[in-house]
Amino acid sequence: MHILIPAAGSGSRMQAGKNKLLIELKGRPILYWTLRSVLLSKKISWVGIIGQPHDKKDILRETKEFHQNINWITGGKTRQESVRNGLNALPEDAKKVLIHDGARCLIQPDLFDRCSDELNLYDAVIVANRVTDTIKIVNENMIIIDTPDRNNLWAAQTPQGFLVSKLKEAHKEALKRDWSVTDDASLFEKLDWDVKIIEGNDVNIKITNPFDLQIASALLPEINK
Repeated sequence: MHILIPAAGSGSRMQAGKNKLLIELKGRPILYWTLRSVLLSKKISWVGIIGQPHDKKDILRETKEFHQNINWITGGKTRQESVRNGLNALPEDAKKVLIHDGARCLIQPDLFDRCSDELNLYDAVIVANRVTDTIKIVNENMIIIDTPDRNNLWAAQTPQGFLVSKLKEAHKEALKRDWSVTDDASLFEKLDWDVKIIEGNDVNIKITNPFDLQIASALLPEINK
């Protein structure tokens, strides 16, 4: 199984002044913990990190113990373009690929394995959680116009897994039709292709703001010394 990790996250909401994946968490950068879980997976054999050239030196320095398992890929201006670059950098024999946010550092290795197994049955799978809050749809004046049934609502996470050939085709269509999406599963949806949900867990949060960092610090194990 091949995996691509977009790692060009901005530190704007973290007020970090640098790539947020380089922020320290329990004595290591966030990206270290993500890679640690990735490499504990029983299914993953190839890892590609997609980042910006100005971050390459710092990212590789902070994750030096994983160097023999990492393939560096230069990202694009958007996440969508970066993933497309990642797909083009995959080995020719790659049949299945997982896409995983570098900022989801609490991911449990078995979720990668479950996604890999499900790709034997489906062309696309994503990890997601049931929505427990009541969701409101509002207009431009912040007036509620609808309340969707939360029984049908799921919060998308990563990893998301795809057959490489299908995802490449989806990105090709996105370029042709000028589509802009926030995750790869959305491209399949736009093409009316099925995407299978795998239920995840509440631990698999994305580090976005300082409060998330506090949660992650409380949940991560101590570094083995």
